[in-house]
Amino acid sequence: MAGRGSGPDFVESLARGLDVLACFDADHRTMSLSEVATAAGLARPTARRLLLTLAELGFVRGVEGSYQLTPKVLTLGMAYVGSLGLWDIAKPHLAELVARTGESSSMAQLDGSDIVYVARVSVPKIIALRVDIGTRFPAAQTSQGKVLLAALSPDDLADVLAQPSRAGLPPYIGRTADQLRDELTEIRARGWALADEELAPGVRSVAAPVRDGTGTVRAAMNVTVHAAETTTDKLLQAHLPLLLRTAGDVSAEWALWQSRPHQELESFHSAEA
Repeated sequence: MAGRGSGPDFVESLARGLDVLACFDADHRTMSLSEVATAAGLARPTARRLLLTLAELGFVRGVEGSYQLTPKVLTLGMAYVGSLGLWDIAKPHLAELVARTGESSSMAQLDGSDIVYVARVSVPKIIALRVDIGTRFPAAQTSQGKVLLAALSPDDLADVLAQPSRAGLPPYIGRTADQLRDELTEIRARGWALADEELAPGVRSVAAPVRDGTGTVRAAMNVTVHAAETTTDKLLQAHLPLLLRTAGDVSAEWALWQSRPHQELESFHSAEA
């Protein structure tokens, strides 16, 4: 997995360390040294040194001869989310949307041909797929992903769709590439996307774009329902208007946050003193 870089400043050891962290997921919460070495494509001595280094830094812990991630790994992803200011802005809006719809709501961003969840407020309902912060799904099979894909230029869209998904799910075969492009054109025009049991049986969702201060689509927000409980008509007629209003409010507040002075008030007072 490592050694992908070609630039003169590429640090292969750093790439290998990140590869080790990426080996752990919901299906591999605890891994032996041999399993990590195999998954990361590393020699056992190299994998051992990396694991011991990550353990000293607090990102992994040894458990009865095997290894697990620690909660400190969350700081890597949350640093990104926090740097955007998006989570702090979105959280109360997501919570209010969930309270009004009685359904789970999430926010995701595009990473290659996948979406990655960066914020979520859920309700205790049985859904076919578990979703947490950091979960990734193929973008073309999700309402949020289709919103994000629809915002891309034709060249960027082609490049993104050419990248293999890293979500580990089977590809969706119910739509051709031309049909997807036609759907994305329609989504771009109407401003929202629907995914009706494309990701998994029973999972139905609608999504709207979240824009930054320049008007660029940077994230997507959704409402997810169980298909057996909520019809498409109810999702679009009752939940979509609330979603569109919420996404608009988050976009507006995010734009204000981005336009704030870079120097914090506390720093300003310190300088005055």
